Amino acid sequence: MSKLDGNERWKTKMLLAEHQEQYDNRRRERNANRPSEEELRMVQDYVILPHMLTMVDNGIEELKQSGKFMNRIFLAGALRLRESIERDRRRLKKELDHRNIKVVADEQVDLILYHRIYCRGYQDKFGMVREVMRSRIRVKMTEYMREIELLLRNGKGPGNPSAS
Repeated sequence: MSKLDGNERWKTKMLLAEHQEQYDNRRRERNANRPSEEELRMVQDYVILPHMLTMVDNGIEELKQSGKFMNRIFLAGALRLRESIERDRRRLKKELDHRNIKVVADEQVDLILYHRIYCRGYQDKFGMVREVMRSRIRVKMTEYMREIELLLRNGKGPGNPSAS
């Protein structure tokens, strides 16, 4: 038991209203420039897309070197996949620039890949564990594959004269 226990004077904090207001204003200013959840998701996708492009490029090279008949179809799908990823990467870069967010690769420590985020004057370090990157890549690849599958089912695939 402390000497202050039972002393009614220490039960409440004394804080002037103007000091509370200054404290709240500083916190609001600091948090105003932080990236939102949506912007963090965009940064995460921006970090992942170049890795996906590398994976697709490696697959395209393997398909080109193989002379099997069906690989021409797979190659067309892989090229369409690459176009979609590249289109989204450019769109995401433009949107991040518009929101005044810059992402710079920083370092890799153990299994964590770090990037620096500069967001409207706010600066932070963003890290992604490789397993999280792998799972995000799987999810994104599945989305792109569904898009290509829908294009093929609707008859808008490569080589179709009615494709737009």
